[in-house]
Parts: sequence; structure tokens; C-alpha cells
Amino acid sequence: MTNKRIPDKAFILAAGMGKRLAPHTDTKPKPMVEVAGRAMIDRTIDELEKIGVKDITVNIHYRAAQLQQHLASCTIPRLTFSFESALLDTGGGVKKALFTMGDQPFYVFSGDTVWEDGPSGNTLKRLAEAWDDTTMDFLLLLQPLDSMPVTEGSGDYNLDANGKPVLTLDKSGKYFWPSIRIVHPRLFDGTPPVNTPFSFLDLMKKAEASGRLAALVHDGTCYHISRPSDLDEVNQHLQGAAKTPASGPKTP
Repeated sequence: MTNKRIPDKAFILAAGMGKRLAPHTDTKPKPMVEVAGRAMIDRTIDELEKIGVKDITVNIHYRAAQLQQHLASCTIPRLTFSFESALLDTGGGVKKALFTMGDQPFYVFSGDTVWEDGPSGNTLKRLAEAWDDTTMDFLLLLQPLDSMPVTEGSGDYNLDANGKPVLTLDKSGKYFWPSIRIVHPRLFDGTPPVNTPFSFLDLMKKAEASGRLAALVHDGTCYHISRPSDLDEVNQHLQGAAKTPASGPKTP
């Protein structure tokens, strides 16, 4: 039984326009789009509450007031909103509110992340157990492309002989990165000043170049919801699974 500390803070990137999911995002921010009857961002917050995360920062821009109102009733975990008058991209968005994360590792998600745990148990706890502060600045969750039965993912990474993730810019890798990660604030040292746009990809490349990028392979399922057809397929799959009776007795 591990006694490693689970991060108690998280950052959810929710400022983007979500144009590829139009028309669903014509009237609401993408994180509020429902998957099987539950907004995507609510699903992530639920999972964070389960493992005891106390503080979540959410960056907002597109339909910011609407998202704030949607989340107004959430008191546990405690939410902090970081408003961007102009989009700062994924790296710049986190850096603007990095002070809310303290000096310890924290979870980061995109607001449209949807996943299910696998046989090994709680995905976020597994990430925390895999974290090694002495060797890592960035820990990715990776989904094997051959275990994505519902939506297609991009081949973002391969793993080398030592299990280290290697970025594949031509998307020829065997693993999809579903935007679930743990990072340490020191990773932002030397990055552009606050309120300057830059991509999280820059941080991923930095961690890989320094040998401090690591990966955990997910044994559950992640859903890549980019287009309306993806949303339709995931909804049909999850709603169908919910209607299917269990084949045996439940484990207590």
C-alpha cells in the first residue's frame, strides 16, 4: 500500500473556444457540453473531489460568465477562476494563475477531458503513486491507441526501451495523450512572462529534453471528443453501457 501524497490542487483549462465541436459550443463553453447527461467539467470535478483535492483553479474566457454561473454551487473543492481577457494558450493560461498552485505538484486537465478507470483502480490515484519528485517535472497519462474502441485518438507519443515518452510530431505514435497530467511548478521556470501566450507543448518538450518527462499507461478508457460525431458516439456508448445489466453479482 502506497503512502505517497496525492496532490491537493488542480488546474482545469476551460478558456478555449471549442470551435470544432460547434454547434454544441455556439451557446455554451465546451466544458459545459454534456456527456451522458453530465457536463464534462463536472465529471472532472467529481473525480477530483473523490480523491480529496481541495482547490481547483479554472481559467475562463469564452462565455466566462456562463461557466462561472454553472459552477457557482460548487464549494467542495474550492474553485478559483482565472479570467483571460485575451487567450493565453495552454501554457500561458496556467502560468497566469500558477501562484494558486503553491510549490507542490498539481494535476492539470483540459476542460473537455473524459475518462473511465481501468482494472488497476482510480486513475488519478495511480498517477500520484507513479509520481517521483526526484526524477520528474511532468507525468503524462497515456492511452494506447489500440484500446480506444469508441473515438479515435492521435498518436502523440511512443515509449522508448526505458519506458520514457517520446513525442511524435507526425502523430505516428502508439499512444494518445488525453490531457491528464501531474506537473511541478518548477517546470515553469524560465518560461515567458505572465500574460504572455505560450503552449503547454513547450513545457512537454522541455521536460523531455531534460529527461524529466515520464508517463503512466492507462488501462481504462479515455474519450477524445473533438467533433460532434465524437460526442454522439461517446453518448451512445456510455448510455448503452448504463442500460446494460451487470452479468454477475457486484463486488462489495
